[in-house]
Amino acid sequence: MRWIGAIALMCICGLAWAGGTAQETPAPDSSRQGGVRLAAVHESHTYLLHLPGIAGARGMDRLMLSGLRDGGFTGEIETYDWTEHDPGLNALMAYQRNQTEAQKIADKLTKKFRADPTLHIIITSHSGGTGLAVWALEKLPADVKVDCVFLLSSALSPQYDLTKALSHVRGKIYSFFSENDVLVLGAGTKLFGTIDGVRTESAGEVGFIMPPDADFQQYQKLVQKPYEKSWMEYGNIGDHIGPMHRAFSMHILAPLVIGQSSAPTAKAENSPAHAGASSNHRAKS
Repeated sequence: MRWIGAIALMCICGLAWAGGTAQETPAPDSSRQGGVRLAAVHESHTYLLHLPGIAGARGMDRLMLSGLRDGGFTGEIETYDWTEHDPGLNALMAYQRNQTEAQKIADKLTKKFRADPTLHIIITSHSGGTGLAVWALEKLPADVKVDCVFLLSSALSPQYDLTKALSHVRGKIYSFFSENDVLVLGAGTKLFGTIDGVRTESAGEVGFIMPPDADFQQYQKLVQKPYEKSWMEYGNIGDHIGPMHRAFSMHILAPLVIGQSSAPTAKAENSPAHAGASSNHRAKS
């Protein structure tokens, strides 16, 4: 049983490292004066809510959001830490508490929508936070919609049915996944479970697979983005925190965020069914 302990140690270290303060050279920032970061002017009619992973809001979350600013996003940004100051594996396994937190997020989104139904609403989420994002969407009233959702390195199980969540999205759900994320979303979630409590590799490693009973039309809104080696130029080597690098956010995420806030009906880039199948083939080959 010694190997189980070794894997557990590696996974815990990986989870802690993934949630730690990222070290990255900041990109030039025109919103700084005298070394003090100024609040961005909210020129666009857009509200972005970010949900961090199980470590809570950390430096890597701030870097990713700074990358969106660098890339031209000018809307309002809010980060909601759903871990209740109880991060790590406790946050991963607190299913009932996480459902309560998801309801709070849904209430927050509903309040924004009711105040201004024309407001563009975007959700970004990382790792375990992707589960909170999906559950919050499921808990929205029938008429409440958001424009776009980003699932970065999702810790949900691959066959989790996204139908109900997708029904509350006017534009697209983008899922960025990487077959290189084998420590946290491979060994880690096989040992400790996904955010939805399944001991399996996560969708952030192998991609989402549409369940047989899922709504095919809703799944046309899911755009799966498998890791590309060219992203190494932006600091993303395909590991668990790859999508959180500031340069990656600026060059890859920001154009999608800005595009979806102005054109929420953009066409999907690939089929969700095909993307999931191809990712599984690569993972097993």
